[in-house]
Amino acid sequence: MVRLTRIYTKTGDKGLTSLGDGTRVSKSALRVEAFGTVDEANAAIGLARLHAKGKFDILLARIQNDLFDLGADLCVPETTKSARSRLRIADAQVVRLEREIDAMNAKLKPLNSFVLPGGSALAAHLHLARTIVRRAERLMVQLSKSEKVGEAALRYINRLSDHLFVASRAANANGARDVLWVPGANRE
Repeated sequence: MVRLTRIYTKTGDKGLTSLGDGTRVSKSALRVEAFGTVDEANAAIGLARLHAKGKFDILLARIQNDLFDLGADLCVPETTKSARSRLRIADAQVVRLEREIDAMNAKLKPLNSFVLPGGSALAAHLHLARTIVRRAERLMVQLSKSEKVGEAALRYINRLSDHLFVASRAANANGARDVLWVPGANRE
C-alpha cells in the first residue's frame, strides 16, 4: 500500500522523476509519457462517472482501479531485478473486459456508419476517455519497440478502448441515441 505524507518533494524541480524501482529519468521519457497518459485516461473516466449510475458506475470504478494497476505496471521496467515481484496487469483483467464488452454488445444493433462522440453526456465523456486510451496505447506500443512492455498490459489497453466505445453506445440508450456520421453531409 502507498502512504503519502508529503505531496511535494522538490526532487522533480530539474525535470527528473523516479520510476517505481527508484531509477531517475527525464519527465519527458517515453515511459513517463505512457503512464502519464494512462493517468489522464483515468481522470477522463472519473469525469464520465459523474454521469454514470448503477452498472456503468461499477464498471468504470473497476476500470479506474485497473488503470492504477497499469500505471504501476508501466512505472517499473520489466528488466529490473525487482520486476517479477511488482504489480502487473493480469490476463484475467483482459478477459473481464472482453466479457463486459460481449455482454454490452449483445444488446446493440449493428452499426451502419461510424459513431460521432455525443448523444448523452456519459457517452461523450466515454468517447473522450476512449481517445485518450488510444493515445496511451500508441505510446505503449512505441515504448515496446525499445523496452519490454507486458503483453497483458498491451492487450488490456487495446481492449479498454473497445470497451469504452461499446459502453458509450450502451450509454446512448443501447445505440438509439448514437450520433452517426453522414459522409459528405456538409459539402454543399
